[in-house]
Amino acid sequence: MADQNTPDIVYTKVDEAPELASASLLPIIQAFASAAGVSVGTKDISLAGRILSTFPEALTPEQQQSDDLAWLGEWVKQPEANVIKLPNISASVPQLVAAVKELQAQGYALPDYPETPASDAEKAVRAKYDTLKGSAVNPVLREGNSDRRAAAAVKSFAQSNPHRMGEWTADSKTRVAAMDGGDFFSNEVSATLGKAGTAKIVLETASGETVLKDAVSYPEGTVVDATFMSAAKLSAFLDAEIEKTKAEGVLFSLHMKATMMKVSDPIIFGHAVKAWLKPVFEAHGDKLAALGVNPNSGLGDLLARVKDDAELMAAIDAVTAARPPMYMVNSDKGITNLHVPSDVIIDASMPALIRAGGKGWGPDNKEHDCVCVIPDNSYAPVYDAAIEFFKANGKLNPATAGTVQNIGLMAQKAEEYGSHPTTFEIPQAGTVKMILDDGTVLHQHSVEAGDIWRSASARKAPIEDWIALAIDRQKATGYRAIFWLDANRAHDAELIAYVKAILEARGVADKFEIMAPREATIASLETITKGDNTIAITGNVLRDYLTDLFPILELATSAKMLSIVKLMNGGGLFETGAGGSAPKHVQQLMEENHLRWDSLGEFCALGESFRFLADQAGNEKARVLGDAVDTATQGILDNGHSPSRKVGEPDNRASHYWFARYWAEALAGQSVDTELAAHFAPIAKALTTGEAEILGELAAVQGAPADLGGYYHGDAAKTAEVMRPSATLNAIFA
Repeated sequence: MADQNTPDIVYTKVDEAPELASASLLPIIQAFASAAGVSVGTKDISLAGRILSTFPEALTPEQQQSDDLAWLGEWVKQPEANVIKLPNISASVPQLVAAVKELQAQGYALPDYPETPASDAEKAVRAKYDTLKGSAVNPVLREGNSDRRAAAAVKSFAQSNPHRMGEWTADSKTRVAAMDGGDFFSNEVSATLGKAGTAKIVLETASGETVLKDAVSYPEGTVVDATFMSAAKLSAFLDAEIEKTKAEGVLFSLHMKATMMKVSDPIIFGHAVKAWLKPVFEAHGDKLAALGVNPNSGLGDLLARVKDDAELMAAIDAVTAARPPMYMVNSDKGITNLHVPSDVIIDASMPALIRAGGKGWGPDNKEHDCVCVIPDNSYAPVYDAAIEFFKANGKLNPATAGTVQNIGLMAQKAEEYGSHPTTFEIPQAGTVKMILDDGTVLHQHSVEAGDIWRSASARKAPIEDWIALAIDRQKATGYRAIFWLDANRAHDAELIAYVKAILEARGVADKFEIMAPREATIASLETITKGDNTIAITGNVLRDYLTDLFPILELATSAKMLSIVKLMNGGGLFETGAGGSAPKHVQQLMEENHLRWDSLGEFCALGESFRFLADQAGNEKARVLGDAVDTATQGILDNGHSPSRKVGEPDNRASHYWFARYWAEALAGQSVDTELAAHFAPIAKALTTGEAEILGELAAVQGAPADLGGYYHGDAAKTAEVMRPSATLNAIFA
């Protein structure tokens, strides 16, 4: 599908802090790339951009926007694809609603998000909006499996400059709480299909049969799972944990993934809100319903709807006073763990809590031990094992710790993160069945009203590619390599059959271990504590969780990870780390004109992207650019030019100046390509002689509020003015 309008490298337009940083960094990248005959263009996968492309009929011709995500979904299947993918918003309902309201205020005649659609027209609008929720981007782009690791320069810097770690003590009351039955883990069944086919998912009840999903297509060899979470057992578990937490005198906290798991986890989150305010819902349920309260949207939305009802507010205050103190997102502003489903994301929140010695912030603005509620046992044991390990052994020492790399199965919507279209909140008691086109009942469960049923799958080709990638990575490093698979979990047992057969066929079975996640967590922590290295070979969700957990412990952040996706048809997708802290960074920029986002992940991805282009297209100038990127990145680290967290000190924009300078100096000083050296020599000189003036211009704007023209859909000119305030620097790359 390549044509003259397709850039050599596609740089994604996203949201929040990464996108603000792009406004500063991308013009520099484009200027450098053009010297090597490399074009770097953008495609818009931001939440606002995806909303606009979904409703062209509501917009004027000038407002309409192309569906860049769909374009990229086809592009990543091409062998020449080369994409640098920054973190984007995986939208919860509150985020989606806020983005729509902002766009409407800017003059886009978008329909409102129908919370409770009644008419067919509203249901059609809701269906369109629902395609934008949660992990709408990553499954489309990830046509390959993941190779994530700390770049050598980043790991070396972290060891030489260890970050602060909270103290762990053996008497810490922090613990993980998970259900002892009735969860997704305990109810899971799985099978590997012997032939290609389709399936329908039906709910059989006393009143008849309802088709929940029809014509789900699977190729031969697909591992197909089905499971459910009992709403009654979930509610009983939450009630019990709230009371136990109060008795223990610690903070109550819930850790979910209500963004990526956009159907199941908001429902579970809503159960927690209802459990927290159970007496209020029991006494005033009809009034709450009349006010449009949906507990799945969080406590913040609930309070906004009932704030003018004195009786309800008094009831809520009384219940809150009787509850244990809650883990806070922002104690100064009274924003709790249960305010917004997308505020506390498990893969970021749990590592941060563990790094802090098991502490979380309470409503008194002080740190306390926490009960970490993770209802499902599929992955809760990872965090439970980590907490118990540090209680017994004390905090990790980043100065001496080894590293945990990751090879993750994620291609073609593998596993739970691809289950959104086949996840349902059951409307009435009955039996859910997955029925193949030949009439075979593949899976079935007896369910009650309110239960959460889902089916996920992993295809044969991605599984085989994942195992091959693991074999290659272990051979390249010689590191201890562990498949994180639990023989007692139905899905994992099917994968183990694939793994063992391929490892034996390749003659490398002795190079790998297979462990359940709890045991693998302990083994990996023991390994890196000794200063050695290991490779975690995991499924999709664990890939996401572990590539935050270990980097946050090792490096203080996951945003600095090198993430290479070897696309199955030959292309390359280079991801730039996590964006979990992005909202706080934007807030600080808007209040103080200081952006503390660190673009180190972008630097790492950029070098790999240029080298990939050199291999694919035979452009040796691109290879020189990529190698010089690595030199520049090392310069940033060695000379302490990463962004500061405090206003008045160098921020993201200053780090981009230093990156450009070190990059230009590396290119001017290399001897592989004399043409590039001659081109960049005067640029390096201008950046050096202009240092004081450029840094002065960048520093001068800090301290006052910054006007971006919007949060989700900022004004391009205003954003450029904020993010490129140095006329001297801009002139060099004009």
